[in-house]
Order: sequence, then structure tokens, then C-alpha cells
Amino acid sequence: MTSAVRGVALVTGAGQRVGQAIAIALGAEGWRVAVHYHASANGAHDTVARIRDAGGEARAFGVDLRLAEAAPRLVADVLELFGGLDVLVNSAAGMVRTPIGATTAQAFDDIIALNLRAPFLLAQAAAAVMREGSVIINIADHLAQEPWPDYLVHGVSKAGVEALTRHLAAALAPRVRVNAVAPGFVLAPVDVPHDVTAQFAAATPMRRIGTPADVAQAVAYLLDAPFVTGETLRVDGGRGVRH
Repeated sequence: MTSAVRGVALVTGAGQRVGQAIAIALGAEGWRVAVHYHASANGAHDTVARIRDAGGEARAFGVDLRLAEAAPRLVADVLELFGGLDVLVNSAAGMVRTPIGATTAQAFDDIIALNLRAPFLLAQAAAAVMREGSVIINIADHLAQEPWPDYLVHGVSKAGVEALTRHLAAALAPRVRVNAVAPGFVLAPVDVPHDVTAQFAAATPMRRIGTPADVAQAVAYLLDAPFVTGETLRVDGGRGVRH
């Protein structure tokens, strides 16, 4: 059974990978969960089913957050169905190869629209209806600090997410806290070979790659840390402190 009902949480990109793990964890903690998805409809409905099977409440919402009008519409739909919004977790993102010399303007714009503009527009819409003590958590990425040339635009977008977190925290304090979680190598991209994953694990001080549960635990901490805002919590197994 889930814990006592705590409020309403919207998790974007909750049909797969890290977003799914966060949504399920929040459901287990008693949050009523709005499960956003775009392409991962089956995964989103699985997320909803798993939350409900554990005694929680969840509904799926499918929109393409690359469209500017989608963010305020999603918040309005969640508000209409659940009657409030206390937590926003911006997890939806795309990670595609964008090597220098082979990246189009459209590819750049699509990544920035989903990874950076959508979190801003969602936060803007959410902040207008959130109550005192609400929380926004952005999912950043270790590539904001650790360049991978083949994923240049992704890294740039996630550096923007960290900056956005600080600026939103200043703009919305003290009513709404805003923080970020920056995962390290968690659930390798599907096009990364196993031997590369093993190399990254060996080069990480904790000698493993991360898991979605590691990220979900960090989100849970930030939800219950009332004097923390404007921070990026790195969940990277120590990659940032390598010699």
C-alpha cells in the first residue's frame, strides 16, 4: 500500500527510463501522479498501472512538449483532473547524436525545445497555480559538465537546465523551491555498446553506472528538503571528482 496522500505531482517523460522510475517512486510515497508521455504510450500506461496496483492514483497525459502550446495545456489538463499541482518533475528529454559538422538547425531547435524550453514553459505555467511550499525539480545531466562531442547539443541544453534552475529558484522563492538532479551515466543510451558501458563503470569512482532508482532517491530527498533551493544535486557516482 502507498503512504498517505501528499498532493499532486506531474512527472514528464514518465513512460520510460528515469522518468518512469521517478513517477512510480512518487506514487509509492503517496503522491497522486500525472504521468506525461509522448512516444512511450505503452510505457506510460504501464507506469499508471504499477502505481494503481500499489494502491496509488495516477493518470496518463500524452502531449508533444516540443510544441510551445503543449506545456500550458498539459498543466491546465492536470489541474482540471486533479484539482491542484504541488510538484513538477521535468524529466522529459531527448538524447540524440549531434556531432559538430553534421547537425542541422532543425535538430538543434528540436533538442532545445524539448530539453530546455519545455521545462521553462512548464515551470512558468505550474508556478502560476502552485501553492506555498510547492516544488519544481529539473532533471539535468552530467554532460552539462562532462563534454561528449557526439552529444554536443544535449550537453548544451542540460547546461541550460542547470542555469534555468538557479534563475527559477530566485524568481519563485520563497513560495516555490526549484532544484535539479544531474544523473551521471544512468541506463546507457540504446546505441552505446556494452563494452563502452563497462569502460564508464570502471572510470567511475563508485565502479558502476547509475540506476533510475538512484535518481528517484535524489528527487525524494529534494522534495523533503525545505531549506534547499537553486541547487543541482549530482548523482554521478563521483565522476565529477575524478583526478
